[in-house]
Amino acid sequence: CILAEESGFIAGPKSKAGHPSDALVNLKAPWLRELDHLWIIDPLDGTTNFIHGVPQYAISIGLLERSVLTQAVVYNPATDEMFTASRGAGAFFNNRRIRVSKRVAIKESLIGTGFPSRSMAQLDEFIAYFKQLTLDGAGLRRPGAAALDLAYVAAGRFDAFFEMGLSPWDVAGGALLITEAGGLIGDFQGDAEHLFGGRVIAANPALFALMIQRFSSIYSKHQVQAAAT
Repeated sequence: CILAEESGFIAGPKSKAGHPSDALVNLKAPWLRELDHLWIIDPLDGTTNFIHGVPQYAISIGLLERSVLTQAVVYNPATDEMFTASRGAGAFFNNRRIRVSKRVAIKESLIGTGFPSRSMAQLDEFIAYFKQLTLDGAGLRRPGAAALDLAYVAAGRFDAFFEMGLSPWDVAGGALLITEAGGLIGDFQGDAEHLFGGRVIAANPALFALMIQRFSSIYSKHQVQAAAT
């Protein structure tokens, strides 16, 4: 089956459970994760960049086999940069092995992010994370293509990445790149709900733990403030 960026469209033969061969699906549907083979594809991540001639966009492909990502490709045709990964075989940039960065302090880290444009209700919460990391980190960057941002973490160009309001096709290709390059990826609590949950943190193991701590504190404060209004 294929899950594409085009409005959550899934195409393929009927499953044994009788799910439709071509349908718009609920991305939280449990059966979706249990398919034998689910190709998760974004044919153009960074559409606005592409339209405006900014060479920061990519094709992203991930293969999910019964809840496990096994193959990934993120390709920027503007720069001819190809990032690939196979489960258990490492991550590569144009056929050269890549690893996440070794920085262990947020104050030294360059962090990628993106605004939650699909969920403006989350904007205030996002700004709280953005403000804290702007104060604490070496810099934040918002290039505009989450798949490439994750690839950059895998290659050590970014030390970490976080974003809210993402879809599976934004994350699938980059997620396997991260883990095969020695990094960690999860949701804002550090759990493995990043692919379908919409919230993503990715970094090397040391920075990942630090960012989870920071985000937990900010989330708690935000919830208290929201309850008081």
